[in-house]
Amino acid sequence: MMKTHEVPEATLKDRLHTLAKAGIASIPVAGAAASELFTVILAPPLEKRRIEWMNDVAEHLKELEERGELNLEDLQDNETFITTVMQASQAAIRNHQSEKREALRNAVLNAALPHAPEESIQQLFINQVDTFTVWHMRILDLFKEPPAWFERNGITPPDFSFTSSLEELITAAWPDLKDRYEFLNVIIQELKTKGLYSGGELGTTMSGGGAFQKRTTKMGNSFLKFTTAP
Repeated sequence: MMKTHEVPEATLKDRLHTLAKAGIASIPVAGAAASELFTVILAPPLEKRRIEWMNDVAEHLKELEERGELNLEDLQDNETFITTVMQASQAAIRNHQSEKREALRNAVLNAALPHAPEESIQQLFINQVDTFTVWHMRILDLFKEPPAWFERNGITPPDFSFTSSLEELITAAWPDLKDRYEFLNVIIQELKTKGLYSGGELGTTMSGGGAFQKRTTKMGNSFLKFTTAP
């Protein structure tokens, strides 16, 4: 279990504080009424999100340093990393869902490590986390290795003796998504449009083991790796 401590170093805390606060500052507010609404209703929870985000990122960066995987001082001169932190901070402040905030934090951690993806890819992936629903990320993760996903999550996989479909695969993983074909189809099409998924249509009948095949693209694998804890 991760140990809890204060933000470890003043330089790191100050830099993350500045970048995260800039995320709040970038939210447009116009007019006296809007300004009062922001101050009374929105500012406190946004500030809470900013503080939680800043400390979460700082703690995990410190742990990576303690493991010998990076030097925090070097990050101050890494312009690509600073840009990634700024973009991820803005997205994290806009989102309350823990899965998306965790994915954004993981993106920052991976951006801090040697051999991180090129800057344009980092920006592309962070933007996708920001605009995707959690179901985009969950389903993409399922499509990477369906058999391993069911085993990892302690769920009995569907028994596809003769035929199968992606819809049946997804609803076996999440029964609450039954009868939500249109919703799932939008997600599948968007993952395909973004170049993260390559496979059949949602309701297409396949062979018994067809639905268990890997369907993430090389870009999809890179997205999952970048948004998973190093």
